[in-house]
Amino acid sequence: MAETVTGHVFKPADLKIGQREPGISAFMRIRNGAAFLEATIRSHIAHFDEIVAVHNRCTDATPDILARLAGEFGGKLRVVHYADPVHPPGSDGHANTAPDDPASMVNYSNVAMARTRFRTVTKLDDDHLALDADLAGTVAMLRQKSGAGDTLFGFSGLNLWRGVDQNGPLSVMAADPVSGGGDIGFFDVREDRIFTHDTRFERTPRAGLKRRFCGYLYWHLKYLKPGLGFANYDLEANPGSRFGRKRQKVRQSGAITSLDELARTIAPSPGRRIAGMVDDKRRFVVARDAALGSRFAGQDVAEAVRASIRPDLAATILAQ
Repeated sequence: MAETVTGHVFKPADLKIGQREPGISAFMRIRNGAAFLEATIRSHIAHFDEIVAVHNRCTDATPDILARLAGEFGGKLRVVHYADPVHPPGSDGHANTAPDDPASMVNYSNVAMARTRFRTVTKLDDDHLALDADLAGTVAMLRQKSGAGDTLFGFSGLNLWRGVDQNGPLSVMAADPVSGGGDIGFFDVREDRIFTHDTRFERTPRAGLKRRFCGYLYWHLKYLKPGLGFANYDLEANPGSRFGRKRQKVRQSGAITSLDELARTIAPSPGRRIAGMVDDKRRFVVARDAALGSRFAGQDVAEAVRASIRPDLAATILAQ
């Protein structure tokens, strides 16, 4: 049975650092994620010691999907209903709400993280389809090291695209090809590593952490979701949201089907490499972009997806 959280204000002590066991937890924050939620969980759960799935403001089948999967996976998938309505990133409500308010995305994110039980954690979105062997290799490295230490092992994914009408051939979005610029990854939990408030969004925990790119670990399905993945930003009620401007850019995007072409397009210039020598985030992005060519050499998008995901999940993407 799902736990329900109402009115809880996160405190760093909620992380229970001394009670955490060696291992890896993923935590999810879900709103209307039914489109790819099951595929996301199935593609990741074998790699982690647990997934904590926290849902909020869902009006689709998300709670039913989670209940069914929790019955299948038992304690390895733990479901939490965060009952307080949360303001979406980019909204006036988010910008003006204190981070310790139950309506804040910051509080919501920290409560979700605090429900995990293992020392190393990562955020998992409901539209991430794991590259199976790549994720397995990263998890094996973390287990061999007994955690992440003082490193944020950041990972990235390619933004899959079928055009604005969502019925074209599988490709990568030209306007926004890569997801993950050092804001998502594996890190060891500490009381000072918590989500914090930015008027635009919630900031990822990063106290005392150095970013290191560890690979392309997922296909990002955001732009294959209903509404091109923008439905949860409440844009009609927040016309000034930065995500409204991003949606306009997405609607005008072309497509890239050759990953060799994409690798050439984003290959780091000498100037970018020099800038990366003195800036942690730029260094991460340089490493990320430089790695694309070797990881997907000679493949088009459909070939790369088919070769990298579990065969039983291929229909989730390829049969659309």
